[in-house]
Amino acid sequence: MAAATQRRDHDNLHDARRPQAAAPATPFEILKPGENCWRVATAERAAALVDGADYFSRLEEALCAARHSILILGWDFDHRIRLRPDDEASMTLGALLRDLVERRPLLEVRVLVWSVAVVHAPSQPVQLLLGAEWEKHPRISVRLDTFHPIYAAHHQKIVCVDDSIAFVGGMDLTVRRWDARPHAIAHPARKSPEGEPYRAIHDIQMAVDGEAAEAIAELARERWRTAIGEELQPCPRGHDVWPASLQPDFRREAIAIARTLPAIGDQRPATEVEALTRDCLLAARKSIYIEAQYMTACFIGDILADHLANSEGPDVVVLMTHESRGFAERMVMGKNRDRLIRRLKRADRWGRLRVCYPVIRSASGPSQVMVHSKLIVVDDRFIRIGSSNLNNRSMGLDTECDLAIEARSEQTREAITGITWRLLGEHLDATPREVAEAAARLGSMCAAIDAVNTGERGLDCFDALTTPGPERPVCGTSLLDPHRPFEPLWFLRRRHHRP
Repeated sequence: MAAATQRRDHDNLHDARRPQAAAPATPFEILKPGENCWRVATAERAAALVDGADYFSRLEEALCAARHSILILGWDFDHRIRLRPDDEASMTLGALLRDLVERRPLLEVRVLVWSVAVVHAPSQPVQLLLGAEWEKHPRISVRLDTFHPIYAAHHQKIVCVDDSIAFVGGMDLTVRRWDARPHAIAHPARKSPEGEPYRAIHDIQMAVDGEAAEAIAELARERWRTAIGEELQPCPRGHDVWPASLQPDFRREAIAIARTLPAIGDQRPATEVEALTRDCLLAARKSIYIEAQYMTACFIGDILADHLANSEGPDVVVLMTHESRGFAERMVMGKNRDRLIRRLKRADRWGRLRVCYPVIRSASGPSQVMVHSKLIVVDDRFIRIGSSNLNNRSMGLDTECDLAIEARSEQTREAITGITWRLLGEHLDATPREVAEAAARLGSMCAAIDAVNTGERGLDCFDALTTPGPERPVCGTSLLDPHRPFEPLWFLRRRHHRP
């Protein structure tokens, strides 16, 4: 009987097409459990954490309250970072985790990092490969995730503490991720472990508790089992680790969990992120607000272009990183992004498109803020925060996890719009109220941005809106930004089965 139950749970976790019993009774318009999300579960509290200083400090509070389990999944990890770098007395992350384990006899710490991070990510590769002093403890395990197709990445950014709280979004626990509003050109704490300053960066994470946190912890344990082959048990219930300083944006809210899982071995693919992205964008009536590091997927261009060509369609506001790093990123992500922008501009017959990047203006010229967040807000009724970019690989190749909320009450609608105005206010050097009042007075998000975009911090438009360029995808796109796995040697891959 137990073995049959385990097999059933395993199938449920991987079958993206099977409806989940956890779906609430009240119907959704956008969310469809079993189709565009894996599961919908209730969070007693949920909050959007904007920028590294906000996320890292709250994460430290939760970590310090852990009793049983800290489970970290990431694209990258660096134990040398400080979660509060503006406090010179704060511990490094590795030292903090070691200290917690030594003080809590039941606490176990597990860290799973994408294997190719040792050559591709900005962390210190030698210590990921060979280990570091802080992790030499029987209840600390740092492992590399090698269970992915060729050229695929484990891209989820998840931290689960005692199955009581889960953090999901765009931020890895690694170097060059911490920043604080208002993204000053030079911040004394915005430095690498070697003391080198790095440019301003904007990102978003979401915290959830309750049944939603338990569901995310289940997903994280399954990833550990798939990658490492070790079965982890759930934590005992009843321990609250929600940070005392964190005021929830949402209470008693249904949280949808959407995944991308590539097909490999006997792992079934899950393409819920792609389906949810498509469905939420198609549902827009008044406005679409996007923050993304990359936006190159053709189906997204199709949907947005149709909206812009419609005289009654929504405003479309996209904030992205302007500068691309490295030759391959410039050639594929950068040029295909610009191609998509030009396509949207041609479709924008009614002036409802803004594609911008945040800058800090000064006498010496503008300094760009890197956009690393992965956010979609539709009207005042849907918000999605997670790890997936709007490129091909996030839809079918990399391992991703997003959280979404669809409003079913006026209170939730107000919370969603509050987050939108807070984000735009950050970028426009304005208060959320100033942005909200401008939108109400002028009747559109685009008009509000134009009116408020006059401060030291602001938004500059991409050159692709006004300059010509090629209309076809860049040569090499199918190789460097593939939509599905390329797995010619699948039969050589190891497989993990439940006992």
